[in-house]
Order: sequence, then structure tokens, then C-alpha cells
Amino acid sequence: MPRPAPHIPGVPESGTRRIFELALTLDDVVMLVVGEPDDPVAPHIRAAAQAAWERDDTDYAPNGGIAALRRAITAKLARENDVSVDVEQVWVTVGGTQALAQAFTIALGPGDEVLVPDPGYTTFTMYPRSIAAVPVPYPLRPSRGFVPDVEELARLVTPRTRAIVVNSPSNPLGVVFDEDVIASLVVFAADHDLWIISDEVYEHFTWDAPHVSTAAVAARLGEQDRVLSVFSTSKSHALTGARVGWLVVPPGYGPTMRALQESMIACAGMPDQHAALAALEGGDAHIRAARERYRRHISLATELLDARGIRSHRPGGAFYLWVDVSHATEGDVAAWAERFLLDERVAVAPGTAFGRAGEGSIRLCLAASEDDIRRAVALLPAPDPAAIGGSE
Repeated sequence: MPRPAPHIPGVPESGTRRIFELALTLDDVVMLVVGEPDDPVAPHIRAAAQAAWERDDTDYAPNGGIAALRRAITAKLARENDVSVDVEQVWVTVGGTQALAQAFTIALGPGDEVLVPDPGYTTFTMYPRSIAAVPVPYPLRPSRGFVPDVEELARLVTPRTRAIVVNSPSNPLGVVFDEDVIASLVVFAADHDLWIISDEVYEHFTWDAPHVSTAAVAARLGEQDRVLSVFSTSKSHALTGARVGWLVVPPGYGPTMRALQESMIACAGMPDQHAALAALEGGDAHIRAARERYRRHISLATELLDARGIRSHRPGGAFYLWVDVSHATEGDVAAWAERFLLDERVAVAPGTAFGRAGEGSIRLCLAASEDDIRRAVALLPAPDPAAIGGSE
């Protein structure tokens, strides 16, 4: 029987998906495990997709996406991100996940290394492994507010290092990097001649400071051509199942991207692209409403956790809460999360799904109902009263 390529067994399983899919087999589960907005899709977005189906607009699209959507994305980038690009630099993808895959494919070959945040989104580790590249974790430490240390990054660079992943607002921590931090990372990448893969999927959800796009900072430093920027409609417009994102590449990569798109997906689905076009052109009232709701949920959850003496990191963005349950997990938070699901019918993401630094922590997705948040927090194990303290 044929065997898979030697590097394939090294692709790690998603610890988040493992809990999620187990939860789907159970009844009456509070789902706080995956980044799934529970808002309904705005009516004008649903109507655009429905209209595409009704007029049978289901043929192949151009590899890069329909022209109207690509133009809308360039306008959005200029308006919201201070990023000026032409249409040929924008490539519509099957969600942000495929945009990440294309970015890694451009930047990495077999044996090449990429610096990835720890804790960090699972795909940052999974996809490089799937193409025989090597993800090298860089630590995000509570003592530094989960901001990377450039000196520590420099010690991780080897002759095989080709790229660094920057994620702000971050998943799972909700950390938002300010312009000075991003500038330091751009300078670091330039000093070591690295690609920057910038995941900005949670750009619309920041709480204390505005989102800053890596490409905008890089352009001011004359380094924009080393940035590959990843965006998505999944979180901002509650379109996780429609699967529309985009990758922004430097000038001159049109032929490369055309070949990569054709070989990987050919194109994103036409009804989905029309939904995304309506999302970008239909105003942001639904985004603003979701933002305020998530802000309330973060305040509610942190207050409930504080009252029970359970430590958490209050995020600057995204809609997650990073919670310390090390007092209950006995050094294996993944096993604890599974037991917690089976015993209490609450699905949470184990911290180790996002890297070794996540041991003892869990991620709660607060894009859920207040009732579900209250129920989940009430069931979390509290530490011994002698250890009670506030949030970090």
C-alpha cells in the first residue's frame, strides 16, 4: 500500500477542531470553541448571494475574482487600511485560510523556516508542515503583554528562515499591535530579508486602539514589497461558511498568483463572491452592532471570571478571552477540555491547540449569547480561595 509523503505525518491535528467535532455529536452544548460569529448574516448580503443563484451565476470566475469585487477590495483597503494597491495585487480566495496557504506557498519551500507566534492560530503551524516547511514558534509572553521581543526573534533566525507571521488583532489572544510594534517587526524583517505574512482577519474588532495594517506601516518604511496581507469576510460579516477572503501581494506577482490559484482552487464560488461584494459595498452598520455586542460580552465574561477568582487576559481586539485554568488541568489542558465537554456540555478551545505556550489556558469565543457565556463561566472550575486574584 502506498505511503504518504514523509512530511505529511508531521502535520499536526487541529486541537480546536477536535473538540468542535466531538461537540457536534452531543446535545445541548454551549459552543465557545470555534471563532464562529452567532450573528445572522445581514439581509442585503444574503439577498446578493440568493440573486446570484437565482440567475444561475454559477460559472467559473477569473482566477483572481470577479472584477467588481476586486475593485471593491482595493477601495476598501485605501479607505480603511491606508493601503494603496492596484486590482492585480488583490486575489480573492476561499476564506482567509486559503489566503494564508497561498502566502506560505509563495514564501516557503521544503525545509524553509517561518517564525510563527506561540500562542498562535493553528494554521500558522499546520500549513507550513503540509508543504514540508518548518514552523518555528516565537513566544508571546504574558510579562510583555503578549507582544513579541525583537531581540528574541533575532536569536531564532537561521539561514533557512524565510518569513515571519504577524497576527494583529491576534487569535487566540486578542492582542492588538500598535504602529511602533509593527514598525519594529517590519525593520526586523528587512534586516533579515524576510517575508511578512500579515493576518488581519479580525481587523474590525478592536477595543482600545485602532487597527494598524502592516502593509501601511511597511509602505512608510519603504518595505511594502515584502508584505503578504491576509483578510477575510468570515468574522466581520459572519460569513464563515461562505468562505471569501483575499490575499494582497506585491506588484508583479500576477502571473505567479494566476498559476497558484488555478492549481489550487481555480476560483472562489460566484454566489459567495457576490455576497462578499454586497458586504463591502453595503455599509458597516452590522459590523458596528457586532463590535459593540462583543465589547459587552468581553466585559461581562471578565467580570464574571474576576468574581470567581479565575484569571484572564483582557483582549485589545478580536472576540476571544484567554483564560487561565491551570489550577484544574493537571498539566494537560487538551485532555481537561475534552472531559469538560463530556461532563459539562461546554466546548472550549484548549490553549495547546495554539502552541506549547498555551498549556494551562483555554480560549473562549465570546461571539455567543450572554446566556451561554454566563452558563460556561459558571461551570469553569475556580481556584482555591487562597489563590484568588484579578485579571491580568
